[in-house]
Amino acid sequence: MKKIFSLILLLMTLVSFTFSSPALAGDIAKGATIFSANCASCHMGGRNVVNGAKTLQKEDLEKYDMYSLEKIITQINKGKAAMPSFLGRLDDTQIEDVATYVLSQAEKGW
Repeated sequence: MKKIFSLILLLMTLVSFTFSSPALAGDIAKGATIFSANCASCHMGGRNVVNGAKTLQKEDLEKYDMYSLEKIITQINKGKAAMPSFLGRLDDTQIEDVATYVLSQAEKGW
């Protein structure tokens, strides 16, 4: 009986980790406000007005290996191509909140 219970518990744990969304650490509501003030001019609705191929849609984030909190935080901090760096303009918590918001919206389909 103990083995069956342990096996069921292990199976439930595996299923929950296998089908879970990426971990979100920041505050989505605060991230939405910061995104609106700093990012929406280029990324309204998850789009990209500079490079239409590299949107914030889940499929594009996955395609370009950007579908993680850490990678989005790095992109916000360092910038790339036409995107400016927000290091120094936003603090670490604000950047994490924006990255969390982006992942959340990408998961929902914007």
